[in-house]
Amino acid sequence: MKNNKRSFFERLTGSMRMEDEDIEEEKHEEKEEKKNSGHWIEEENEEAELAVDVYQTPTDIIIQTFVAGVRPENLDLTISRDMITISGKREENRNIDDENYFTKELYWGKFSRTISLSQEIEPEEAEATEKHGLLTLRLQKIDKDKKTSIKVKSI
Repeated sequence: MKNNKRSFFERLTGSMRMEDEDIEEEKHEEKEEKKNSGHWIEEENEEAELAVDVYQTPTDIIIQTFVAGVRPENLDLTISRDMITISGKREENRNIDDENYFTKELYWGKFSRTISLSQEIEPEEAEATEKHGLLTLRLQKIDKDKKTSIKVKSI
């Protein structure tokens, strides 16, 4: 029976036995073969993660992401005071056989991204606009220093 457990020294230094290196090399070669075959390895129900830019102004937090090819009704924005989730689906509406593609790199399918905000916002004041495939979310920060005076009414 072969002992597959790595020694303390192997774990500490990141080294591995010769047999383990051969196995790792075989796995790497298999991955390269699949990668070079021109086909995506897709799992069922897999979601892509959106790339985003997040920055702030004195009064707002701004989030921008590209959603080109996505209809507004296929976008879902879930906003709380300290978190936002952008999800949706980019649908491919072409009927082209796979053997007719030379290259197929565009992502079609479900995507999402959850962003933890560094400061609380007013969910009711959020604005979302899309122009030329760029989705821009303007989230108004909560002003914790803001003070208001009210008058007491006698009933």
